[in-house]
Amino acid sequence: MRLLTILATTMTTALVSLFGATAAQQPSPRVQVGLLECRGGASIGFIIGSTNNLACVLRVAGRPDGHYVAVINRIGLDLGITENTRLAWNVFAPTTRLGPRDLSGNYAGVDGSAVLGIGIGGNVLVGGSRNSIALQPISVEDAVGLSVAAGLESLTLRPAR
Repeated sequence: MRLLTILATTMTTALVSLFGATAAQQPSPRVQVGLLECRGGASIGFIIGSTNNLACVLRVAGRPDGHYVAVINRIGLDLGITENTRLAWNVFAPTTRLGPRDLSGNYAGVDGSAVLGIGIGGNVLVGGSRNSIALQPISVEDAVGLSVAAGLESLTLRPAR
């Protein structure tokens, strides 16, 4: 019970910090610049967290695809096993002219998902260059397996080599 109290307090503090800092910075209005699609293999939830490695492609109309590698870390309730994962986010930025590495960086937000056979989930992530990039307020997650997850999530995006 004490662990759950500590976890709940930590999550609340992190959420207040995250959204308080984001609201205070309020970059220029964001425009949709493309779609980030990620795919990953099997994932096992470890009750209070998990890590998932993904291969991602940024699709922007009229431009070559940008390839990234991603690591998602969750802290919070995370129980179960998924066979594969697909995520897709609309990418919003202060400008329509993103360079080939501009999506690189660290993102943070909240996450919730449920999978029973095939499932869905959503997460809110903000980060990148000076926290100016938002990965669609609600992403679409498609996974196969059995799991439930809710908590804080961090995403690290790096250019694929």
